[in-house]
Amino acid sequence: MPKSEMENPQSVRKKDIGGQAVIEGVMMRGARSLVIAVRKPDQEIAIRREKVTPLKERFAPFKLPILRGLAVLVESMIWGFKALTYSADVAVDAIDAKDGKEGKASKGIGNFTLAITFLLSFVIGIGLFVIMPERLANIISDKGYLFNIVDGIIRLVVFFLYIIVISFSKNITRVFQYHGAEHKSIHAYEAGEELTVDNAMKYSPLHPRCGTAFLLTVMVVGIIVFSMFGKPDSVLVRIGIRLVFIPLIAGFSYEFIKFTAKRQDHVLTRIIMAPGLWLQRLTTREPSIDQVQVALCSLKEVLQMEEEKVEGSITPA
Repeated sequence: MPKSEMENPQSVRKKDIGGQAVIEGVMMRGARSLVIAVRKPDQEIAIRREKVTPLKERFAPFKLPILRGLAVLVESMIWGFKALTYSADVAVDAIDAKDGKEGKASKGIGNFTLAITFLLSFVIGIGLFVIMPERLANIISDKGYLFNIVDGIIRLVVFFLYIIVISFSKNITRVFQYHGAEHKSIHAYEAGEELTVDNAMKYSPLHPRCGTAFLLTVMVVGIIVFSMFGKPDSVLVRIGIRLVFIPLIAGFSYEFIKFTAKRQDHVLTRIIMAPGLWLQRLTTREPSIDQVQVALCSLKEVLQMEEEKVEGSITPA
């Protein structure tokens, strides 16, 4: 792609681009491409480029509403975890190289270790956001509708406290800054502006399609859905209902976020989106110029890959 076209991508400005902050970097994802850009201690930017095949192209049902949201969620979790792993590998490799040791990034984290870590994170998440809120709500209320409201409120409180606690870490604060850089870059892109640091810096670090807003939507929709089931006598049934319906709730929440993001100028839409934007103030920070440079590097690379339509794509599994 010519440089001028890449920096002012009018021909690709309508493509859906999403992203995620990683350790000292940003991952950007297009329809068929993914790029991870990471700032190394020597200030160079390491880049990993991947072609991906979306689940909806391998399995037709995932093209349907709700199910396509579930597919995006699964892909985001898998690639997000791999992006974090890659960025950690780059950091370790850079530190080892500085100390004159053999780098570890070339070896990477084994698939078995990766799978165990992912599974452990999933189990902890279920414990914190499904089992613990249900157990506490059961102590507080015996009435069906009130039980589900209390359960949902506890889940929200746990989520807020989790974000607040981890934000005390300097490393997490830097990830939150890269989160802001990711949003600023995508804002500039969606506005059709030239992808420069000056243009990106003037935008808000908050974005309506952020994953933080998505999680809040999932929790609120969950309160409504679970209330319809009342309070079954069996603990296993109550927990089972929550586990079974999480994928469908996530799929609906995806459709809702996508719908509202396209209608940001409507007053009602702005009111609905406001809580998600407020919550992002906890998960984003104003980035530095260097951090925005990394985000823009990742964004430009993924836009170039989307235009190249390179053959030989890989799956996200």
